[in-house]
Amino acid sequence: MFDKYIICEDGFRTRGDGRPGGELDVRMPYYRGLFLSMVEVVDLTLDGRPVPPGRTAFTVHGTTYTFAELPHVTDDRWEMGERAVLSFETDQPLGPGEHDVAVSVRLRISYMPVPGGGRDHKRLRLESSGGGTAA
Repeated sequence: MFDKYIICEDGFRTRGDGRPGGELDVRMPYYRGLFLSMVEVVDLTLDGRPVPPGRTAFTVHGTTYTFAELPHVTDDRWEMGERAVLSFETDQPLGPGEHDVAVSVRLRISYMPVPGGGRDHKRLRLESSGGGTAA
């Protein structure tokens, strides 16, 4: 239902720390907020290549977590409509121009017998200045 809103079209940029890779803003594909321990995974595929979870991090409310840490975070929430930052490392710097970005979010929801979540795919433009927009 909210799949098409996962990837924020205006949040694609190079990393702020100078390392090769990027950042994009993502939203939860669910109608309620959840504790971060309920966010099982946020998988990223960039230009057809999966980015290993160990090379990604998740930032909400200014606090950055690895996906190995999330199962233990019971005092922070990701609210519906709230933007979180998915940062990722790559071997080479991202070049300006269009990139295929796919994100899959898997959520553990107490009353659902199967994992919840969703998938989104967009073609985003990375500007040479670091900001991005949908292509």
